[in-house]
Amino acid sequence: QVQLVESGGGLVQAGGSLRLSCAASTRTFVIYYMGWFRQAPGKAREFVAGINWSGVSTYYADSVKGRFTISRDNAKNTVYLQMSSLKPDDTAVYYCAADRVPAITTPTDIHYWGQGTQVTVSS
Repeated sequence: QVQLVESGGGLVQAGGSLRLSCAASTRTFVIYYMGWFRQAPGKAREFVAGINWSGVSTYYADSVKGRFTISRDNAKNTVYLQMSSLKPDDTAVYYCAADRVPAITTPTDIHYWGQGTQVTVSS
């Protein structure tokens, strides 16, 4: 069982930056693929970014490539999402995700979820 707790959301103006953090309560954090997904009001949950256990392989949705960076610190059991050049379309609840299967981009395939953190980008 893995428990995930996100932090770092908030209100930011368009063009600004935020960094989300996700702390995982597991002794085997290193073996998990970690990801970030988001869900805007009235829309389905969608993949944002993912990172493999070593941090060498990262994956991004086309909509965030070049603006968002995912990273992890296995010593701290924490994964991060650095978001820059934020747009109003990035407004959503952002969810941290974990799974033993790598490179998952489909929300229904994810086994562990955080509670979510709200990101609001004003124009």
